[in-house]
Amino acid sequence: MKTVLYIIFAAIICCVGIGFYIKPTGNPIADKLIGSSIVGLFLVWMPLFIYHRYKGKDVKKYMITDDFFEKIKDEADTFIDKK
Repeated sequence: MKTVLYIIFAAIICCVGIGFYIKPTGNPIADKLIGSSIVGLFLVWMPLFIYHRYKGKDVKKYMITDDFFEKIKDEADTFIDKK
């Protein structure tokens, strides 16, 4: 998976670079190349990257729930009581 992410990212960077390189010549494909690369970055690479990084981790640890607010409130109350 890591290798696939590197390959996709390198391809996207190359396409953006090529698009910006040929843009001054007035080639109409340059804008399409840059745009499709950015779309690929956010709709293909980013979800794959997020899946790869968080695979097998407990997502509930990062979620804000009522228990989280109660814990913060208790910590704040004990901090205020100490003063």
